[in-house]
Amino acid sequence: MGKPTGFKEINRETPSRRAVKLRLMDWNEVYNEFPDDKLRKQGARCMDCGVPFCNSSSGCPLGNVIPEWNDLVFRDRWREALDMLLKTNNFPEFTGRVCPAPCEEACVLGINNKPVTIKNIELSIIEHAFENGWIKPRPPEKRTGKKVAIVGSGPAGLAAAAQLNKAGHRVTVFERADRIGGLLTYGIPNFKLEKRVVDRRVKIMRDEGIHFLTNANVGHNVKVNDLRRDFDAIVLCGGSTKARELDVPGRNLLGIHLAMDFLPLQNKRNLGDRIGDREMIDAKDKHVIILGGGDTGADCLGTVLRQGCKSVQQFELLPRPLDSRSPEAVVEGTVKPWPEWPMIFRTSSAHEEANELAGKEIRDFSINTKAFSGENGVVKKLHGVRLEWSKDHNGRFAMKEIPASEFELDCDLCLLALGFVHPEHDGPVGQLGLKLDSRGNVQCDDNYATSVPGVFAAGDVRRGQSLIVWAISEGRQAAQAVDAFLMGYSDLGPEIRLF
Repeated sequence: MGKPTGFKEINRETPSRRAVKLRLMDWNEVYNEFPDDKLRKQGARCMDCGVPFCNSSSGCPLGNVIPEWNDLVFRDRWREALDMLLKTNNFPEFTGRVCPAPCEEACVLGINNKPVTIKNIELSIIEHAFENGWIKPRPPEKRTGKKVAIVGSGPAGLAAAAQLNKAGHRVTVFERADRIGGLLTYGIPNFKLEKRVVDRRVKIMRDEGIHFLTNANVGHNVKVNDLRRDFDAIVLCGGSTKARELDVPGRNLLGIHLAMDFLPLQNKRNLGDRIGDREMIDAKDKHVIILGGGDTGADCLGTVLRQGCKSVQQFELLPRPLDSRSPEAVVEGTVKPWPEWPMIFRTSSAHEEANELAGKEIRDFSINTKAFSGENGVVKKLHGVRLEWSKDHNGRFAMKEIPASEFELDCDLCLLALGFVHPEHDGPVGQLGLKLDSRGNVQCDDNYATSVPGVFAAGDVRRGQSLIVWAISEGRQAAQAVDAFLMGYSDLGPEIRLF
């Protein structure tokens, strides 16, 4: 590495967030710019660690060659850093913003110090490239004559499209929504990912020859049999969109909504769509309770704050995670050991905002929702109970209600951010008669091929609810498998030859 002692001399530093009161007045991204000179110093913290676990299976699913571009940034060789970054990641502008950075948790320096700021360096490389005009459409020099249909335009679908187009195939992406991007467009709020970033990338892909069709709901207004007739291969990238429900009394009251019924409406308004008051789900002047402590819950939190809620609380069924990956926690089995991703207590920008406004921590853990009650068919109260978690005789954690811990809270709006169980089965998955695994996901072989010849699957539709970085990785690997299926071999990654 360029500075062998950099990790000893330089402390970890990340971009600052805009002041809470200021950023709650708009929907723009929350982070301030980070100067290049500081970024180069952060690149110097990367160690000559011998085995870079940051790009192992425990770190980056894409296998990003992280130490190399850290060193190139430190040396001010930005163009070479870009070339190294794009070898493995089609969309660093997405992962650099919204990936939780498992690479940093797997950083060797992170064993006993704060890890390298890999995610921020990655984002800075790609944004530096856009600013300097280095990112341009690069259509393939020749076409193979093969046609591929991709169902779904989220990160897996976009990655598969980009790779297959690079291989020279004619690619058409079918998206059932009115805009391209999947959860990038309608699932993630603007304060985490401004939609100009998605539009910028989609325009490049269009200019490279990829054909995008919106309002094209495969299995409904687009017939599956038509795709099988008109295309040489189909790749299903529709995501895991069947939400986990809450089966308690009062669930049918007005004012209780799934997170993914709530979040897209605000994104549409931010994009200029006219959403009527009867259709819009608005938290203004309401007591809001969010059920679910993951990323989607945090997205709902930041959104209701900007809408002007009266109060907000976030409940999680599981116990409060530990603050750090301590040796004791690893031995007890409550936190995974390095370099695995640890379930520890994290504070997002939305939590920072809510806590500052409330003057206290707005999250509560080990809470079970028992029922809702209301007036005139509209929710007014949430009824809950506190839980105690302990290990059973098999060593598994089990919960029991704490006696006399029942409570009720004002609730004008409840958002269910409880995760997703599997892909929807009433579209192409069901109509094609695809085999499913035990969790209801599409079952594939090692080459991403489904039980129907010529039909492949990638992303959450195959592996279940996961991260954007995993979706991109799956899209890339599925594209390589499709390319080999069509041509007998593929050089989109490690070479594959089928005949």
